[in-house]
Amino acid sequence: MGWRSSDNNKSSKTGDDINKMGILSFETAKIMSRLLCLYKSLSESEISNLKTEMKSGGVSYLNSKDERFLLCLACAERLEDLDKAAAAVARLGHKCSDFGLSRFDLVYTDLKLGIIDFGKLEYGSKDIEKRVFKMEKLINATSGLYTALENLAELEVSERKMKQWKERKASGQLQKVNLDMFNLKIERQRKQVRQFRENSLWNQTFDKSVGHMARIVCIIYARICLVFGPYIPILPSLSLRNMRSSQQKEILKVQPENCLIEPIREQIISRSGPIPTTSKPTLVRFYSRKSIFFLCEDEGFGADKLAKNNRVFHAAGSLTVGGAGLALRYANVITLVEKYSNPSESVDLNSRENLYQMLPGNLKKTVRSKLSKNLKCMDEDESLAEGWRDALKQIMEWLAPMAHNTINWQLERNLEKTKFDIKPSVLLLQTLHYSDKEKTEAAIADILVGLSCICKCENRQWSES
Repeated sequence: MGWRSSDNNKSSKTGDDINKMGILSFETAKIMSRLLCLYKSLSESEISNLKTEMKSGGVSYLNSKDERFLLCLACAERLEDLDKAAAAVARLGHKCSDFGLSRFDLVYTDLKLGIIDFGKLEYGSKDIEKRVFKMEKLINATSGLYTALENLAELEVSERKMKQWKERKASGQLQKVNLDMFNLKIERQRKQVRQFRENSLWNQTFDKSVGHMARIVCIIYARICLVFGPYIPILPSLSLRNMRSSQQKEILKVQPENCLIEPIREQIISRSGPIPTTSKPTLVRFYSRKSIFFLCEDEGFGADKLAKNNRVFHAAGSLTVGGAGLALRYANVITLVEKYSNPSESVDLNSRENLYQMLPGNLKKTVRSKLSKNLKCMDEDESLAEGWRDALKQIMEWLAPMAHNTINWQLERNLEKTKFDIKPSVLLLQTLHYSDKEKTEAAIADILVGLSCICKCENRQWSES
C-alpha cells in the first residue's frame, strides 16, 4: 500500500500549494462522509442492531425470515456502496503524486482478489480511530466552509445593492444609510471563510486527503469480509495472523452449515496492469424461494459501469413492492394513515380523496370491498370499532417503521449530493423495497379499513362520503 508513506513525505511549499484540493474539497468531504457512514455501520453495536431488526415483525413477515439471506442482501448493498466510494477515491487519486494513490483502482482490485494481507487492516485500532477522528474534523470544517461561503455570497449580493443605494443617495433620491455595521458584518464573514479554509480540506493536499480515504476503504472492505465472510464464502478469507484475539474469535464464532449463495468459481490470476475492459465479472447468485439475486464481485471502475450497476436495488423481483415501483408510494400511504389515526387530527374530504388516489386500481377495489362489508357489520355491532382500533395499532407497530425506513432511504440518496452526514444509513432490507407485494397490500387495505371504521365511530368527517 504505497500511500502509507505519503503521510510522512513532505513536498516543498510550492508543490503543496499546487496540490491543494481547493474547490474539490466539497466533493472530497462528501466521499469521506460516505466512507465514514460505511465504517460506523460495521461496528459491533450496529451489526447487533441490524440482526435484531432482521427479526422484527415487519422485516420477518414482509421480506424474509431467513437471517443468512438477509445478511447476504446487507453485504451486497454495503459492498456496492463501497465500490462506488472507492471509484470516487480512485478518480481523485489521479491527481496525487504518490503512485499507489494515483493507481488506487489497481490497489482496490488486488484487495478484492485477496492479494493484500488483511492482517494489517485492523478495524477499530487506535491508529484507525485517530484517522477517523481527523477525517470527522476535516468534514465538519469543510461543511462549515460550505455554509460560510453561502452566507458570504448572500452578503456580497447585499453589498452590491448597498453600493447602488449609495449612488442613489448621492443624487438625493435616498435617505442617509449607515453602512458601517454592514461592512463590519461582511468583513467578519470573510474572516470566518479564511479560517475555515485553513482548517478544512480546502487547504489539504490531494495525497494526504486521498491517503486517508484509501486506507479507510481497505479497512471497510476487511471489516465486511470479517462480518459477512462466514455467510459468503466468495469473499476473501481473513488471515488470523497479526489479528487481535477478539477479531479471531469473531471470525470463528459462526460457521454456517449452508449458505444461500452459489459462487461461480473462477481461477484467480494476479494482475498488475490496468483492468481489461473485456474481462467477465464473477457473479455471486443469491437465492430466495422466488427469485435469484446477482451481485457483481469485480465491477471495475468507470462512470458508465457504476451508473448502471445499482444491482442491489434492481434485484427486487416483480412480486415485490420495489419491483413494482410502489415502495415510496406505499410508504407515504402508511405514514398518512399513521398521521390520520391520531384522534386530534382532522381528516377532511380532500385529505381522504388524496389518500385514496394514491392507491393503485387493484388496491382500491380491495379497500372498497372490505370497507363495504365492515361498515355494514358496524351498523349492527358498534363494538367492532374497538377491535379495529386494536388491530390498527398492532399492524402499525411493525408496518410504520418499514415505511419510515423507506422514506429515509430515499431521502439519504436524494440528499447525498448536498449533505455531509456520517451517521449509518438505512439498508434496503429494512424498507418496503423487498417486501412481498401481496402481503403489503393486504396490510395497507386493513389499516385503511380500520381507519375508516374508527373515524366513523368517532364521528370524524372521514365517513361522511
